[in-house]
Amino acid sequence: MKTVFVTGSSRGIGKAIASYFGAEGYNVIINCSSHKDELIATEKALSAYSNNVMAILGDMSDYTVAQKTMQKIINNFDSIDVLVNNAGVSYVGLFNTMQPKQWISLTDSNLNSVFNCTHCALQYMIPRQSGCIINISSMWGSVGASCEAVYSATKGAVNSFTKALAKEVAPCNIRVNAIACGAIDTSMNSFMSEEEKKSFCEEIPLGKFGSVNDIAETALFLAGEGSKYITGQIIGVDGGMT
Repeated sequence: MKTVFVTGSSRGIGKAIASYFGAEGYNVIINCSSHKDELIATEKALSAYSNNVMAILGDMSDYTVAQKTMQKIINNFDSIDVLVNNAGVSYVGLFNTMQPKQWISLTDSNLNSVFNCTHCALQYMIPRQSGCIINISSMWGSVGASCEAVYSATKGAVNSFTKALAKEVAPCNIRVNAIACGAIDTSMNSFMSEEEKKSFCEEIPLGKFGSVNDIAETALFLAGEGSKYITGQIIGVDGGMT
């Protein structure tokens, strides 16, 4: 039985991804940094899909925490076959009004957590000559978004990291891809009014927001046999925006 670790999976996209993998029979490890009640609720919900669900509370932007988490996964399930780096936060506002602590927080959550979990997972994937890493990115990492300069920068870095690392670990039969999400209907977009959402939909060629299931289905595909010759790609799931 294969094992998947999904960071930032107490709700939203991460929860949907964990649910899809659980339904496919994976051992599922879910995680978040602070929403303990939501994490426990998600663990209970996932138990309906799989008997092997583990919830781990911890901030993956701390390397020591990521290292201990990976060791716990190995101790309980012997391997980590799929890593989904989903944890992340957004910030909407003018760059010139931001404070350093705000972009440090964004960089920690969106980029350093990816570095930490990937580095720790590779210590186990490389000896096994097998593994799949999926980074959850954003279309703004490719084209940039006004009032989301730092968020866009972190996702652009994730995209570059994905492409470079994929080349580095391909000889070890480890694949690395990213999903560049478009406008997905999650709490991350709760700052938008209904009127703003309607206006934004008019800019999307498919005319609507995507769902968390759209991302989860793509992640499951990227982890499966149907994508065994796909690596180093940034897969846009954005309704045609880019």
